[in-house]
Amino acid sequence: MEDDLAQEAIKQALEGNWEIAIKLNKQILSEDEDNIDALNRLARAYSEVGRLDLAKATAKKVLALDPFNTIATKSLEKWKSAKSGEVYKSDPIKPQLFLEEPGKTKVISLIHLGDNSVIAKLDAGDEVKLNAHGHKISVCTKESRYIGRLPDDISARIKTLLKKGYEYAIWIKSAGKKEVKVFIREVKRPNNYFNVPSFTSEKIDYISFTPPELIHKKDEALVLTDDTESSDEVLPVVESEEE
Repeated sequence: MEDDLAQEAIKQALEGNWEIAIKLNKQILSEDEDNIDALNRLARAYSEVGRLDLAKATAKKVLALDPFNTIATKSLEKWKSAKSGEVYKSDPIKPQLFLEEPGKTKVISLIHLGDNSVIAKLDAGDEVKLNAHGHKISVCTKESRYIGRLPDDISARIKTLLKKGYEYAIWIKSAGKKEVKVFIREVKRPNNYFNVPSFTSEKIDYISFTPPELIHKKDEALVLTDDTESSDEVLPVVESEEE
């Protein structure tokens, strides 16, 4: 019964139905008040509807039960810059967004991160956008708030390809005070550059993504294997002969 409720709580959270998720996790806690997994899920749900005081109190209860709980620790660190009453609504996470495709996708760690008050509001699965300026490409929220920059080598390559007509979509993969990773996907490639990939990659992996605070087992959430290459050179863009 408890497992069924937990699975339903996860489902509702992934769909962005946070008030329902709160009720389900409370139901679990009414039978087992020290259920750490339900407490972590409840804390996340509270934060999503702007009840930050309750979110923090719930996370602190987790740490009282399990002082080394990484989910609660990271959550409290993330919420340090957040203001109570603000709603940090996340878009429902679509696991298919994190399907890796050779030459079309890449996981990238941003550099020169922005203000932590902006980063604190980010969640895995949030769609963000690229902002090209000069020789650099920044990553910003939909509201144009600066998050960080792509590494110079990646910026140079993407900037070149953008000029050729390539288009990209980008989402947050993970966000923390010291590191933000993004998942970037090529969504359009001009016909006359059909043989020129956006990225070089030899790895293909697909693991459905569920935020660790939503899972109901103590095993760490499975995440995608990172492509850690950071030295992609800007390859000459060679037009095909079929023009």
